[in-house]
Amino acid sequence: MGLERADGQWKAQRILKHALQTNKISHAYLFSGPSGTGRLDMARQFAKALFCTADGWDACDECLACRKFEHGNQSDLITIAPDGSSIKIDQIRELQRSMAYRSTQSGRVVYIVEAAEKLTLQAANSLLKFLEEPVSPIVAILITDNGQAVLPTIRSRTQWVPFLPMSPEAMLERLTAEGISPLLARAAVHLSAGLDGARELVQQNGFAEIRNLVIQLGKESMSRFTAAMITAQQQLFKTDLASQIDLLLAMLTLWFKDLTQFQAGRQDKLIFIDQVEWIRSHAYDRSFAGWVSCMEHILEAGKRIRSNVSPQLAFEQLLVNLQEG
Repeated sequence: MGLERADGQWKAQRILKHALQTNKISHAYLFSGPSGTGRLDMARQFAKALFCTADGWDACDECLACRKFEHGNQSDLITIAPDGSSIKIDQIRELQRSMAYRSTQSGRVVYIVEAAEKLTLQAANSLLKFLEEPVSPIVAILITDNGQAVLPTIRSRTQWVPFLPMSPEAMLERLTAEGISPLLARAAVHLSAGLDGARELVQQNGFAEIRNLVIQLGKESMSRFTAAMITAQQQLFKTDLASQIDLLLAMLTLWFKDLTQFQAGRQDKLIFIDQVEWIRSHAYDRSFAGWVSCMEHILEAGKRIRSNVSPQLAFEQLLVNLQEG
């Protein structure tokens, strides 16, 4: 994947393309955005373009430098990833020793720091000293889910390169191409900020069961209060799914959102597409504002649970509120 073919990341592409075309390369970049947006791939393609010896702003894929890069033989590309839960100071010191050795040689050096928000304070301060005294042929690329979580003094010494979340439609297409059930993928992409998160949701134990339970509770909560209470007690709070009540509430919100989408004439936006006949039959049982009120009740239940109210008590009160409208 060359920079020219970056998938949907036009902001990042524009910044990096301009740097390459004008030969105004910063000594450090901060690639910030949700996981699953191609940050590491673009970092590698940018590095490849920096090493390329041919004319043109993007990598040619044909010169010796490009071929070395593709075969994993580019020794002047260094990647640092968390060792366990963090990036430790010893890793940064080793990087500095490596840079000191390479500084005696000619040519560009690029190092990539993955999950830069996981730098320990000591490691971040050590890296900061390195960034404060940049050596011209050395380029740093820091990758993070959240640029605001990176030490402010590091942020101020890097050029920010924003990565946009993938659209739900793009994520859905990617997941279904991987063989994931469209019904599960359609829910997952609306419950996560990025492709990796959606993929993890679909693959976690209980996701399909939660979706089925949401459909049952969504239907029963409208007119069969007693049945809904029994379903919640037996299929939620007496099972392992009780530990995932936050996910269930988030998906239940999507259920009621579908009813508003149908009323608004946006049937193509439905998430529970296998329930379209039920939704068509019941979408007008309440007003648009009535369905919005249901979603507000769900948000309130989530707040109560986070305030240490018993999850079962909060959920039972939610069912009462949904019944009353």
